[in-house]
Amino acid sequence: MDSRLLHDLKKLLGVEAVLHKPEELLLYEYDGSVEVARPECVVFPRTTADVVQIVRLANRHKVPLVGRGAGTGLSGGALARQGGIITSFARMNHILEIDAENQRATVQPGVVNADLSVAVAHTGLHFAPDPSSQKACTIGGNVSENSGGPHTLAYGVTVNHVLALEVVLPSGELIRLGSTALDPPGYDLTGLFVGSEGTFGLVTEITVKLTRLPEAVKTLLAVYDSVDDATETVAEITARGITPAACEMLDGWTIRAVEDYVHAGFPLDSAAILLIEVDGLREVVEAEAEDVADVCRLHHAREVRVARDAKERDLLWKGRKNAFGAAGRLAPSYYTQDGVIPRTKLPATLRRISEIGKKYNLQIGNVFHAGDGNLHPIILFDERNQKQFRDTVQAADEIIEFCIQVGGSITGEHGVGMEKDRLMPLLFSETDLELMRRVRDVFNPDGLLNPGKILPTSKGCGEIYVRPQPAGASSPT
Repeated sequence: MDSRLLHDLKKLLGVEAVLHKPEELLLYEYDGSVEVARPECVVFPRTTADVVQIVRLANRHKVPLVGRGAGTGLSGGALARQGGIITSFARMNHILEIDAENQRATVQPGVVNADLSVAVAHTGLHFAPDPSSQKACTIGGNVSENSGGPHTLAYGVTVNHVLALEVVLPSGELIRLGSTALDPPGYDLTGLFVGSEGTFGLVTEITVKLTRLPEAVKTLLAVYDSVDDATETVAEITARGITPAACEMLDGWTIRAVEDYVHAGFPLDSAAILLIEVDGLREVVEAEAEDVADVCRLHHAREVRVARDAKERDLLWKGRKNAFGAAGRLAPSYYTQDGVIPRTKLPATLRRISEIGKKYNLQIGNVFHAGDGNLHPIILFDERNQKQFRDTVQAADEIIEFCIQVGGSITGEHGVGMEKDRLMPLLFSETDLELMRRVRDVFNPDGLLNPGKILPTSKGCGEIYVRPQPAGASSPT
Protein backbone atom coordinates (compact mmCIF):
# COMPACT_ATOMS: atom_id res chain seq x y z
CA MET A 1 0.00 0.00 0.00
CA ASP A 2 1.12 3.55 -0.74
CA SER A 3 3.11 4.78 2.26
CA ARG A 4 1.51 8.21 1.93
CA LEU A 5 -1.97 6.71 2.35
CA LEU A 6 -0.85 4.72 5.40
CA HIS A 7 0.68 7.88 6.87
CA ASP A 8 -2.55 9.81 6.32
CA LEU A 9 -4.68 7.04 7.85
CA LYS A 10 -2.47 6.88 10.95
CA LYS A 11 -2.54 10.64 11.28
CA LEU A 12 -6.33 10.61 11.07
CA LEU A 13 -7.09 7.66 13.37
CA GLY A 14 -3.96 7.10 15.42
CA VAL A 15 -1.30 4.42 14.96
CA GLU A 16 -3.22 1.91 17.09
CA ALA A 17 -6.27 2.11 14.79
CA VAL A 18 -4.45 1.11 11.59
CA LEU A 19 -3.26 -2.47 10.99
CA HIS A 20 -1.00 -3.24 8.03
CA LYS A 21 1.61 -5.82 9.03
CA PRO A 22 1.07 -9.30 7.48
CA GLU A 23 0.60 -10.97 10.86
CA GLU A 24 -2.01 -8.34 11.79
CA LEU A 25 -3.99 -8.90 8.62
CA LEU A 26 -4.33 -12.69 8.90
CA LEU A 27 -7.58 -12.56 10.87
CA TYR A 28 -9.16 -10.27 8.29
CA GLU A 29 -8.65 -12.49 5.25
CA TYR A 30 -11.48 -14.75 6.45
CA ASP A 31 -15.14 -14.53 7.34
CA GLY A 32 -17.60 -17.37 8.00
CA SER A 33 -17.42 -18.60 4.39
CA VAL A 34 -14.79 -20.73 2.67
CA GLU A 35 -13.42 -17.73 0.78
CA VAL A 36 -10.03 -16.07 1.43
CA ALA A 37 -8.86 -12.55 0.50
CA ARG A 38 -6.33 -10.44 2.37
CA PRO A 39 -6.62 -6.64 2.69
CA GLU A 40 -3.66 -4.27 2.55
CA CYS A 41 -4.72 -2.59 5.77
CA VAL A 42 -7.53 -2.53 8.34
CA VAL A 43 -8.76 0.67 9.98
CA PHE A 44 -10.99 1.23 13.02
CA PRO A 45 -13.04 4.44 12.91
CA ARG A 46 -14.88 5.63 16.02
CA THR A 47 -17.14 8.29 14.50
CA THR A 48 -19.02 9.07 11.33
CA ALA A 49 -16.53 11.89 10.70
CA ASP A 50 -13.73 9.31 10.74
CA VAL A 51 -15.54 7.23 8.13
CA VAL A 52 -16.06 10.25 5.90
CA GLN A 53 -12.33 11.02 5.97
CA ILE A 54 -11.36 7.38 5.36
CA VAL A 55 -13.63 7.25 2.31
CA ARG A 56 -12.21 10.49 0.96
CA LEU A 57 -8.64 9.23 1.37
CA ALA A 58 -9.46 5.94 -0.36
CA ASN A 59 -11.20 7.85 -3.15
CA ARG A 60 -8.24 10.19 -3.59
CA HIS A 61 -5.79 7.29 -3.84
CA LYS A 62 -8.20 5.10 -5.89
CA VAL A 63 -7.92 2.25 -3.36
CA PRO A 64 -10.72 -0.33 -2.84
CA LEU A 65 -12.67 0.02 0.40
CA VAL A 66 -14.65 -2.72 2.18
CA GLY A 67 -16.87 -2.39 5.27
CA ARG A 68 -16.77 -5.11 7.93
CA GLY A 69 -18.78 -5.89 11.03
CA ALA A 70 -17.99 -9.01 13.07
CA GLY A 71 -16.85 -11.11 10.12
CA THR A 72 -19.55 -13.75 10.66
CA GLY A 73 -20.87 -13.44 7.09
CA LEU A 74 -21.15 -16.58 4.98
CA SER A 75 -20.58 -15.32 1.44
CA GLY A 76 -17.26 -13.43 1.57
CA GLY A 77 -19.09 -10.11 1.63
CA ALA A 78 -16.70 -8.50 4.13
CA LEU A 79 -13.50 -9.69 2.45
CA ALA A 80 -11.16 -7.47 0.43
CA ARG A 81 -11.33 -9.42 -2.82
CA GLN A 82 -9.21 -6.84 -4.66
CA GLY A 83 -7.09 -5.78 -1.71
CA GLY A 84 -7.28 -2.25 -0.35
CA ILE A 85 -8.72 -1.07 2.98
CA ILE A 86 -11.11 -2.88 5.31
CA THR A 87 -13.07 -0.47 7.48
CA SER A 88 -13.94 -2.36 10.64
CA PHE A 89 -16.87 -0.96 12.62
CA ALA A 90 -15.90 -2.86 15.77
CA ARG A 91 -15.33 0.39 17.70
CA MET A 92 -18.51 2.07 16.46
CA ASN A 93 -20.58 -0.10 18.77
CA HIS A 94 -22.76 2.28 20.77
CA ILE A 95 -26.54 2.32 21.17
CA LEU A 96 -27.19 6.01 20.56
CA GLU A 97 -30.84 6.25 21.55
CA ILE A 98 -33.67 4.06 22.82
CA ASP A 99 -37.16 5.46 22.28
CA ALA A 100 -39.25 2.78 23.97
CA GLU A 101 -42.45 4.84 23.80
CA ASN A 102 -42.31 4.88 20.00
CA GLN A 103 -40.59 1.47 19.74
CA ARG A 104 -37.45 2.78 18.06
CA ALA A 105 -33.71 2.59 18.63
CA THR A 106 -30.77 4.25 16.90
CA VAL A 107 -27.46 2.39 16.89
CA GLN A 108 -24.01 2.48 15.37
CA PRO A 109 -23.28 -0.33 12.90
CA GLY A 110 -20.95 -2.23 15.25
CA VAL A 111 -23.65 -2.96 17.85
CA VAL A 112 -24.03 -6.72 18.28
CA ASN A 113 -27.50 -7.93 17.32
CA ALA A 114 -28.32 -9.69 20.60
CA ASP A 115 -26.97 -6.80 22.70
CA LEU A 116 -29.74 -4.50 21.49
CA SER A 117 -32.45 -6.91 22.64
CA VAL A 118 -30.72 -7.25 26.01
CA ALA A 119 -30.54 -3.45 26.34
CA VAL A 120 -34.29 -2.99 25.76
CA ALA A 121 -35.62 -6.13 27.46
CA HIS A 122 -36.68 -4.16 30.55
CA THR A 123 -39.10 -2.19 28.35
CA GLY A 124 -40.83 -5.33 27.09
CA LEU A 125 -39.32 -4.91 23.60
CA HIS A 126 -36.75 -6.69 21.44
CA PHE A 127 -35.06 -6.49 18.04
CA ALA A 128 -36.80 -9.23 16.06
CA PRO A 129 -34.23 -10.31 13.39
CA ASP A 130 -32.33 -13.23 14.97
CA PRO A 131 -29.60 -14.81 12.81
CA SER A 132 -28.03 -17.91 14.35
CA SER A 133 -24.91 -15.78 14.89
CA GLN A 134 -26.86 -13.08 16.74
CA LYS A 135 -24.57 -13.22 19.77
CA ALA A 136 -21.68 -12.11 17.54
CA CYS A 137 -23.01 -10.55 14.31
CA THR A 138 -23.53 -6.79 14.11
CA ILE A 139 -26.58 -4.83 13.07
CA GLY A 140 -24.52 -3.08 10.40
CA GLY A 141 -23.70 -6.49 8.90
CA ASN A 142 -27.36 -7.50 9.17
CA VAL A 143 -28.28 -4.37 7.18
CA SER A 144 -25.66 -5.07 4.51
CA GLU A 145 -26.79 -8.67 4.00
CA ASN A 146 -30.51 -8.24 4.81
CA SER A 147 -30.07 -11.05 7.32
CA GLY A 148 -32.88 -13.31 8.43
CA GLY A 149 -33.03 -16.02 11.08
CA PRO A 150 -35.43 -18.63 12.48
CA HIS A 151 -38.15 -16.11 13.31
CA THR A 152 -38.14 -14.60 9.80
CA LEU A 153 -41.23 -16.65 9.03
CA ALA A 154 -43.48 -14.42 11.16
CA TYR A 155 -41.42 -11.28 11.70
CA GLY A 156 -39.66 -10.77 8.38
CA VAL A 157 -36.01 -10.07 7.56
CA THR A 158 -33.84 -7.09 8.51
CA VAL A 159 -35.31 -4.73 5.90
CA ASN A 160 -38.70 -5.05 7.63
CA HIS A 161 -37.21 -3.57 10.80
CA VAL A 162 -35.05 -0.71 9.48
CA LEU A 163 -36.55 2.78 9.39
CA ALA A 164 -33.63 5.07 8.58
CA LEU A 165 -29.94 5.01 7.71
CA GLU A 166 -27.02 7.40 7.80
CA VAL A 167 -24.69 6.49 4.93
CA VAL A 168 -21.32 7.65 3.63
CA LEU A 169 -21.24 7.37 -0.15
CA PRO A 170 -18.01 6.40 -1.99
CA SER A 171 -17.51 10.09 -2.81
CA GLY A 172 -17.36 10.94 0.91
CA GLU A 173 -20.80 12.57 0.87
CA LEU A 174 -22.90 11.94 3.98
CA ILE A 175 -26.60 11.28 3.36
CA ARG A 176 -29.64 10.25 5.42
CA LEU A 177 -32.28 7.87 4.11
CA GLY A 178 -35.74 7.10 5.47
CA SER A 179 -37.25 8.53 8.63
CA THR A 180 -38.74 7.46 11.94
CA ALA A 181 -42.18 7.46 10.29
CA LEU A 182 -43.55 4.04 9.45
CA ASP A 183 -44.50 4.92 5.89
CA PRO A 184 -42.53 7.95 4.62
CA PRO A 185 -43.29 9.33 1.15
CA GLY A 186 -40.98 9.05 -1.86
CA TYR A 187 -38.77 6.27 -3.15
CA ASP A 188 -37.80 3.57 -0.66
CA LEU A 189 -34.06 4.20 -0.82
CA THR A 190 -33.63 2.69 2.64
CA GLY A 191 -35.03 -0.58 1.32
CA LEU A 192 -32.68 -0.32 -1.66
CA PHE A 193 -29.62 0.04 0.60
CA VAL A 194 -30.54 -2.84 2.91
CA GLY A 195 -29.13 -5.95 1.27
CA SER A 196 -26.80 -4.07 -1.11
CA GLU A 197 -23.89 -5.90 0.57
CA GLY A 198 -21.78 -2.80 1.10
CA THR A 199 -21.59 -1.90 -2.58
CA PHE A 200 -23.61 1.36 -2.35
CA GLY A 201 -22.20 3.05 0.74
CA LEU A 202 -20.90 2.57 4.29
CA VAL A 203 -23.69 2.67 6.88
CA THR A 204 -22.70 4.65 9.98
CA GLU A 205 -26.01 4.92 11.86
CA ILE A 206 -29.17 2.80 11.85
CA THR A 207 -32.65 3.50 13.20
CA VAL A 208 -34.59 0.28 13.77
CA LYS A 209 -38.05 -0.75 14.87
CA LEU A 210 -38.37 -2.56 18.15
CA THR A 211 -41.03 -5.24 18.54
CA ARG A 212 -43.05 -5.92 21.65
CA LEU A 213 -42.28 -9.23 23.32
CA PRO A 214 -45.22 -11.62 22.92
CA GLU A 215 -47.54 -12.29 25.83
CA ALA A 216 -47.09 -16.03 25.45
CA VAL A 217 -44.76 -18.42 23.61
CA LYS A 218 -44.98 -22.16 23.04
CA THR A 219 -42.13 -24.15 21.51
CA LEU A 220 -42.93 -27.61 20.13
CA LEU A 221 -40.52 -30.38 19.20
CA ALA A 222 -41.98 -32.89 16.74
CA VAL A 223 -40.05 -36.13 16.16
CA TYR A 224 -40.24 -38.16 12.93
CA ASP A 225 -39.04 -41.49 11.60
CA SER A 226 -39.27 -40.15 8.03
CA VAL A 227 -37.89 -36.96 6.49
CA ASP A 228 -40.80 -36.87 4.05
CA ASP A 229 -43.33 -36.90 6.90
CA ALA A 230 -41.59 -33.90 8.46
CA THR A 231 -41.53 -31.91 5.22
CA GLU A 232 -45.17 -32.74 4.48
CA THR A 233 -46.07 -31.44 7.93
CA VAL A 234 -44.56 -28.07 7.02
CA ALA A 235 -46.62 -27.86 3.82
CA GLU A 236 -49.81 -28.82 5.71
CA ILE A 237 -49.27 -26.18 8.42
CA THR A 238 -48.98 -23.52 5.71
CA ALA A 239 -52.00 -24.88 3.82
CA ARG A 240 -54.11 -24.52 6.97
CA GLY A 241 -53.26 -20.84 7.20
CA ILE A 242 -51.16 -21.21 10.35
CA THR A 243 -48.11 -18.94 10.49
CA PRO A 244 -45.78 -20.02 13.28
CA ALA A 245 -43.18 -17.60 14.60
CA ALA A 246 -40.58 -20.17 13.52
CA CYS A 247 -40.50 -23.59 11.88
CA GLU A 248 -37.07 -25.22 11.76
CA MET A 249 -36.01 -28.67 10.61
CA LEU A 250 -32.95 -30.82 11.33
CA ASP A 251 -32.25 -34.16 9.67
CA GLY A 252 -31.05 -37.26 11.50
CA TRP A 253 -27.33 -36.76 10.95
CA THR A 254 -27.48 -33.17 12.17
CA ILE A 255 -29.60 -34.18 15.18
CA ARG A 256 -26.93 -36.62 16.32
CA ALA A 257 -24.12 -34.09 15.78
CA VAL A 258 -26.00 -31.43 17.76
CA GLU A 259 -27.05 -33.73 20.59
CA ASP A 260 -23.48 -34.93 21.11
CA TYR A 261 -22.41 -31.29 21.45
CA VAL A 262 -25.30 -29.41 23.10
CA HIS A 263 -27.35 -32.16 24.82
CA ALA A 264 -30.58 -30.38 23.92
CA GLY A 265 -32.75 -33.47 24.33
CA PHE A 266 -33.08 -34.35 20.63
CA PRO A 267 -33.81 -38.08 20.08
CA LEU A 268 -30.77 -39.78 18.55
CA ASP A 269 -32.76 -42.42 16.62
CA SER A 270 -35.03 -40.02 14.71
CA ALA A 271 -34.84 -39.26 10.99
CA ALA A 272 -35.88 -35.62 11.42
CA ILE A 273 -37.26 -33.15 13.92
CA LEU A 274 -39.28 -29.98 13.55
CA LEU A 275 -38.78 -27.15 16.03
CA ILE A 276 -41.94 -25.05 15.80
CA GLU A 277 -42.74 -21.95 17.81
CA VAL A 278 -45.99 -20.03 18.09
CA ASP A 279 -46.36 -16.75 19.94
CA GLY A 280 -48.82 -13.92 20.55
CA LEU A 281 -51.85 -13.53 22.80
CA ARG A 282 -52.15 -16.37 25.30
CA GLU A 283 -55.49 -17.71 24.04
CA VAL A 284 -54.34 -17.65 20.42
CA VAL A 285 -51.08 -19.38 21.27
CA GLU A 286 -52.87 -22.17 23.11
CA ALA A 287 -55.17 -22.80 20.14
CA GLU A 288 -52.41 -22.61 17.51
CA ALA A 289 -50.14 -24.93 19.48
CA GLU A 290 -52.93 -27.52 19.56
CA ASP A 291 -53.54 -27.11 15.82
CA VAL A 292 -49.83 -27.48 15.03
CA ALA A 293 -49.56 -30.59 17.24
CA ASP A 294 -52.57 -32.11 15.46
CA VAL A 295 -50.96 -31.55 12.05
CA CYS A 296 -47.70 -33.11 13.26
CA ARG A 297 -49.52 -36.22 14.49
CA LEU A 298 -51.57 -36.39 11.29
CA HIS A 299 -48.27 -36.71 9.41
CA HIS A 300 -46.97 -39.47 11.65
CA ALA A 301 -44.90 -37.60 14.21
CA ARG A 302 -44.09 -40.25 16.77
CA GLU A 303 -43.82 -37.63 19.51
CA VAL A 304 -44.81 -34.00 19.93
CA ARG A 305 -43.18 -32.39 22.93
CA VAL A 306 -43.94 -28.89 24.28
CA ALA A 307 -41.20 -27.04 26.16
CA ARG A 308 -42.30 -26.85 29.78
CA ASP A 309 -40.59 -23.58 30.64
CA ALA A 310 -38.20 -20.90 29.39
CA LYS A 311 -35.16 -22.97 30.36
CA GLU A 312 -36.26 -25.93 28.24
CA ARG A 313 -37.22 -23.64 25.37
CA ASP A 314 -33.80 -21.96 25.47
CA LEU A 315 -32.09 -25.35 25.40
CA LEU A 316 -34.02 -26.43 22.31
CA TRP A 317 -33.08 -23.21 20.55
CA LYS A 318 -29.48 -23.58 21.70
CA GLY A 319 -29.46 -26.90 19.87
CA ARG A 320 -30.78 -25.31 16.68
CA LYS A 321 -28.52 -22.27 16.75
CA ASN A 322 -25.39 -24.28 17.50
CA ALA A 323 -25.91 -26.75 14.65
CA PHE A 324 -23.09 -25.26 12.59
CA GLY A 325 -20.72 -25.37 15.54
CA ALA A 326 -21.65 -29.00 16.16
CA ALA A 327 -20.76 -29.88 12.56
CA GLY A 328 -17.43 -28.10 12.99
CA ARG A 329 -16.42 -30.67 15.62
CA LEU A 330 -16.65 -33.51 13.09
CA ALA A 331 -14.39 -32.35 10.24
CA PRO A 332 -11.54 -29.89 9.64
CA SER A 333 -13.91 -27.64 7.68
CA TYR A 334 -17.50 -27.33 6.55
CA TYR A 335 -19.28 -25.34 3.86
CA THR A 336 -22.73 -23.92 4.67
CA GLN A 337 -24.99 -23.32 1.69
CA ASP A 338 -28.04 -21.07 1.47
CA GLY A 339 -30.65 -21.88 -1.16
CA VAL A 340 -34.40 -21.25 -1.30
CA ILE A 341 -37.13 -23.50 -2.68
CA PRO A 342 -40.95 -23.67 -2.60
CA ARG A 343 -42.02 -25.55 0.54
CA THR A 344 -43.76 -28.21 -1.54
CA LYS A 345 -40.39 -29.12 -3.09
CA LEU A 346 -38.69 -29.93 0.24
CA PRO A 347 -38.90 -33.76 -0.05
CA ALA A 348 -37.52 -33.82 -3.61
CA THR A 349 -34.78 -31.33 -2.77
CA LEU A 350 -33.58 -33.22 0.29
CA ARG A 351 -33.44 -36.41 -1.77
CA ARG A 352 -31.39 -34.59 -4.40
CA ILE A 353 -29.00 -33.26 -1.75
CA SER A 354 -28.49 -36.82 -0.51
CA GLU A 355 -27.76 -37.99 -4.07
CA ILE A 356 -25.21 -35.20 -4.55
CA GLY A 357 -23.48 -36.13 -1.29
CA LYS A 358 -23.16 -39.76 -2.41
CA LYS A 359 -21.93 -38.68 -5.85
CA TYR A 360 -18.97 -36.80 -4.36
CA ASN A 361 -18.55 -39.04 -1.28
CA LEU A 362 -19.26 -36.09 1.02
CA GLN A 363 -21.24 -35.99 4.26
CA ILE A 364 -24.01 -33.39 4.03
CA GLY A 365 -26.21 -32.48 6.97
CA ASN A 366 -29.38 -30.43 6.70
CA VAL A 367 -30.63 -27.76 9.08
CA PHE A 368 -32.89 -25.07 7.73
CA HIS A 369 -35.81 -22.68 7.97
CA ALA A 370 -38.42 -25.15 6.77
CA GLY A 371 -41.27 -22.68 7.11
CA ASP A 372 -39.99 -20.43 4.32
CA GLY A 373 -38.07 -23.04 2.32
CA ASN A 374 -34.63 -21.62 3.13
CA LEU A 375 -32.12 -24.52 3.07
CA HIS A 376 -28.73 -24.64 4.81
CA PRO A 377 -26.96 -27.86 3.75
CA ILE A 378 -23.70 -28.32 5.69
CA ILE A 379 -21.00 -30.03 3.62
CA LEU A 380 -18.09 -31.48 5.58
CA PHE A 381 -14.62 -31.51 3.99
CA ASP A 382 -10.88 -31.16 4.59
CA GLU A 383 -9.64 -27.83 3.24
CA ARG A 384 -6.09 -29.21 2.89
CA ASN A 385 -7.28 -31.60 0.19
CA GLN A 386 -7.70 -29.48 -2.94
CA LYS A 387 -9.70 -32.15 -4.81
CA GLN A 388 -12.08 -32.51 -1.90
CA PHE A 389 -12.47 -28.76 -1.70
CA ARG A 390 -13.25 -28.56 -5.42
CA ASP A 391 -15.76 -31.39 -5.07
CA THR A 392 -17.37 -29.56 -2.16
CA VAL A 393 -17.80 -26.35 -4.14
CA GLN A 394 -19.11 -28.32 -7.13
CA ALA A 395 -21.58 -30.16 -4.92
CA ALA A 396 -22.76 -26.84 -3.46
CA ASP A 397 -23.24 -25.43 -6.96
CA GLU A 398 -25.30 -28.46 -7.98
CA ILE A 399 -27.51 -28.01 -4.93
CA ILE A 400 -28.13 -24.38 -5.86
CA GLU A 401 -28.77 -25.29 -9.51
CA PHE A 402 -31.45 -27.74 -8.36
CA CYS A 403 -33.01 -25.05 -6.15
CA ILE A 404 -33.33 -22.84 -9.23
CA GLN A 405 -34.77 -25.70 -11.31
CA VAL A 406 -37.62 -26.23 -8.83
CA GLY A 407 -38.49 -22.53 -8.74
CA GLY A 408 -36.20 -21.25 -6.00
CA SER A 409 -33.31 -18.85 -5.57
CA ILE A 410 -29.55 -18.89 -4.95
CA THR A 411 -29.69 -17.24 -1.53
CA GLY A 412 -32.21 -16.55 1.19
CA GLU A 413 -30.20 -14.62 3.78
CA HIS A 414 -26.45 -15.14 3.44
CA GLY A 415 -26.06 -12.90 0.40
CA VAL A 416 -24.21 -13.32 -2.90
CA GLY A 417 -20.87 -11.72 -2.00
CA MET A 418 -17.90 -13.32 -3.76
CA GLU A 419 -19.31 -16.80 -3.18
CA LYS A 420 -22.13 -16.83 -5.71
CA ASP A 421 -21.46 -13.97 -8.14
CA ARG A 422 -20.60 -16.54 -10.81
CA LEU A 423 -24.01 -18.19 -10.25
CA MET A 424 -26.05 -15.03 -10.80
CA PRO A 425 -26.47 -15.73 -14.57
CA LEU A 426 -28.31 -18.94 -13.67
CA LEU A 427 -31.08 -16.85 -12.14
CA PHE A 428 -30.91 -13.53 -14.00
CA SER A 429 -30.65 -12.57 -17.67
CA GLU A 430 -27.84 -10.33 -18.89
CA THR A 431 -30.42 -7.54 -19.18
CA ASP A 432 -31.31 -8.00 -15.51
CA LEU A 433 -27.66 -7.96 -14.48
CA GLU A 434 -26.91 -4.88 -16.55
CA LEU A 435 -29.77 -3.03 -14.87
CA MET A 436 -28.34 -4.00 -11.48
CA ARG A 437 -24.92 -2.68 -12.55
CA ARG A 438 -26.46 0.61 -13.58
CA VAL A 439 -28.19 0.98 -10.20
CA ARG A 440 -24.94 0.20 -8.37
CA ASP A 441 -23.01 2.68 -10.54
CA VAL A 442 -25.34 5.52 -9.53
CA PHE A 443 -23.94 5.24 -6.00
CA ASN A 444 -20.56 3.64 -6.67
CA PRO A 445 -19.50 4.84 -10.14
CA ASP A 446 -15.80 4.02 -9.81
CA GLY A 447 -16.44 0.60 -8.32
CA LEU A 448 -14.08 1.19 -5.40
CA LEU A 449 -16.58 0.21 -2.71
CA ASN A 450 -16.56 -3.56 -2.08
CA PRO A 451 -15.50 -4.46 -5.63
CA GLY A 452 -15.90 -7.96 -7.03
CA LYS A 453 -19.10 -8.68 -5.14
CA ILE A 454 -22.64 -9.72 -6.19
CA LEU A 455 -22.38 -9.11 -9.94
CA PRO A 456 -20.28 -11.36 -12.18
CA THR A 457 -17.41 -9.63 -13.93
CA SER A 458 -17.76 -11.85 -17.01
CA LYS A 459 -20.50 -13.92 -18.56
CA GLY A 460 -20.92 -17.51 -17.45
CA CYS A 461 -20.29 -19.20 -14.15
CA GLY A 462 -17.51 -21.69 -14.72
CA GLU A 463 -14.75 -20.62 -12.37
CA ILE A 464 -14.46 -22.42 -9.06
CA TYR A 465 -12.44 -20.74 -6.37
CA VAL A 466 -9.45 -22.72 -5.01
CA ARG A 467 -8.42 -21.93 -1.45
CA PRO A 468 -4.68 -21.23 -1.22
CA GLN A 469 -2.80 -23.51 1.15
CA PRO A 470 -0.68 -22.17 4.00
CA ALA A 471 3.07 -22.34 3.40
CA GLY A 472 4.43 -25.82 4.04
CA ALA A 473 1.02 -27.49 4.10
CA SER A 474 0.57 -30.84 2.42
CA SER A 475 -2.41 -32.14 0.47
CA PRO A 476 -3.77 -35.29 2.14
CA THR A 477 -5.40 -37.81 -0.12
